[in-house]
Amino acid sequence: MADFASTEQRLAVTCRRYPDFPRRPATLVRLVKHIHKLVHDEVNALLKPYGINHPEYNLLMMLYGSASGTMSPSELADASGEKSANITRLTNELSDMGLINRSASADDRRKIELSLTAQGLALIDRFLPDICTLLTRQTRHMTVSEQTQFEKLLKKFLTGLAE
Repeated sequence: MADFASTEQRLAVTCRRYPDFPRRPATLVRLVKHIHKLVHDEVNALLKPYGINHPEYNLLMMLYGSASGTMSPSELADASGEKSANITRLTNELSDMGLINRSASADDRRKIELSLTAQGLALIDRFLPDICTLLTRQTRHMTVSEQTQFEKLLKKFLTGLAE
């Protein structure tokens, strides 16, 4: 974590120059940013041989985890935090790769429903063991209790951001 040491030094200088600067919240936000980058980079490296990237993986897994097996583009945007334009681009790519289907909703033909294809399910079956190994490795320095506590704290942090 030598990379974060320089961040802490810059935060200390900022606090000396501007004593009211909220160092602890700034440190937490910066840690989240560092974690995001490392996780994103590791997952992209793992998924590259499978021909997909992290945002595409996220959409595939959201469809995989949906009870109905389908989601609308707006539901995917809400769940993923992606902008609708990016959802369009990503779902076009996934559709072009044959990993997802687009179809009109049975309830409202104006509404689009997205679902996994057999090829998409097969891809998920291939990469899930590697993803499970990666997730276990990424959290290996935390006990189950610490992971539970961290999850609660992150949810609390997220709730505060959404208010």
